[in-house]
Amino acid sequence: MELKSLLSCLSHYKQLQSGNPPISSIEMDSRQVRAGSLFVCINGFTVDGHDFVEQAISNGASAILAERELNNRDIKIPYIVVGDTKRALAQLADYFYNQPTKKLRLIGVTGTNGKTTTTHIIDEIFKANGEQTGLIGTMYIKIGNQTIDVKNTTPESLVLQKTFKDMVEHKVTTATMEVSSHALDMGRVRGCDYDIAVLTNLTQDHLDYHKTMENYARAKGILFAQLGSSINYEKPKFAILNNDDSVSELYKKLTAGAQILTYGIDSESDVRATNINMSGQGTSFSLTTPVGEAEISMKLVGKFSVYNVLAAVSTAIAAKVPFRVIIDTVENLQGVAGRFELVNENQDYTVIVDYSHTPDSLENALTTVKQFAKGKVYVIVGCGGDRDKTKRPIMAQIAVKNSDVAIFTSDNPRTEDPVQILKDMEAGVQGEQYQVFVDRKEAIYYAVGIAEKDDIILIAGKGHETYQIVGKQILDFDDRKIAREAIKGER
Repeated sequence: MELKSLLSCLSHYKQLQSGNPPISSIEMDSRQVRAGSLFVCINGFTVDGHDFVEQAISNGASAILAERELNNRDIKIPYIVVGDTKRALAQLADYFYNQPTKKLRLIGVTGTNGKTTTTHIIDEIFKANGEQTGLIGTMYIKIGNQTIDVKNTTPESLVLQKTFKDMVEHKVTTATMEVSSHALDMGRVRGCDYDIAVLTNLTQDHLDYHKTMENYARAKGILFAQLGSSINYEKPKFAILNNDDSVSELYKKLTAGAQILTYGIDSESDVRATNINMSGQGTSFSLTTPVGEAEISMKLVGKFSVYNVLAAVSTAIAAKVPFRVIIDTVENLQGVAGRFELVNENQDYTVIVDYSHTPDSLENALTTVKQFAKGKVYVIVGCGGDRDKTKRPIMAQIAVKNSDVAIFTSDNPRTEDPVQILKDMEAGVQGEQYQVFVDRKEAIYYAVGIAEKDDIILIAGKGHETYQIVGKQILDFDDRKIAREAIKGER
């Protein structure tokens, strides 16, 4: 594609240095630039792409897209200036890859908790319906049976559009993705043509970035606003909303043209679960929907799991998946790695690893554990560094209140002092009983060492993660692996 043809998707721009070279790729990392690349300068949190123009040119860039002129540099290739390179990048990527999201059913799932599990359940339902599926989320990108590692829950717009193009080429018909509040606020999903937008819930998280819950709610609401105001009867758009979460009333107003399908437990909803019964082996409930009713018995545990299933069932109903396929899939779900995952080495106590890293998710996990606990409940929990500090004392309070033994330890301290993070947590529980271990491995070994028959140990916060970020280092660390070694008495 020639440069002028590519730039035709932009309403206006200023071009310095004439030329119309062929463009074979778009890059935002100068190290990935090669002959034929358009290098887009993105001003990020830690680096400014404008500082790498010369490196991009030396690597063979055919053109540069930037937000400002670089008067002190003698640039001999086409240099295009726009007001916002991030916005332009999303438009260029969508155009360059031939608008791939218009060629598949795109489902976006947002919310504080439950995004990963909900997207996986949705994916399983559509696979069971005979579709080739794609998945983008915290754990990986999946195209059919191929998986690819990811750095962000929701990748940058350039990576997203290339991924969707690859999905179209692999005959994917339904793609489901986690959509983070950061991605929405930063414009990473601009150009994504969502057919179904799903809300799990909204509770405190990421206030280090958003500052207030109002800003956080507004950012999540962008996904529903993106469904647009037009009404398409041939390919209707849907907003799937949790009727038990008050923020859904706001999102109903933001999604002017979409059809709305609600789900809930405590409120009258289109899709509802009642008569919920839980044990350590699974959950049963009565399901009522616009297309049928069923008695569900599933292996997933907890009220939060019921919410995730209701969100996925509502999504599948909106897409007209046969009711029997939906029910059979839900009853055969095996769970998601690191989400209330049992660590079983034939011990006479229970060890559960869960990704609960927000106040709401931790309380949900502990509430669920207490419903089937016969012995003591132990919880191992920490808080991430370089993240929302206000939730640290709250997390500690929830841990102490909802367990018999609360053990505070490191999560991913990143560039913060782990001792200070723990002090921030302790500030919320002065005068209470708890244990502190800076070393997460020692915390796990301590809990396993004192656990007795029928006790339950919840290791919270990191879930599926196989690393720990200490300073700028990424170290090997898997809660499940460490727990197994502790149970077996290995060091």
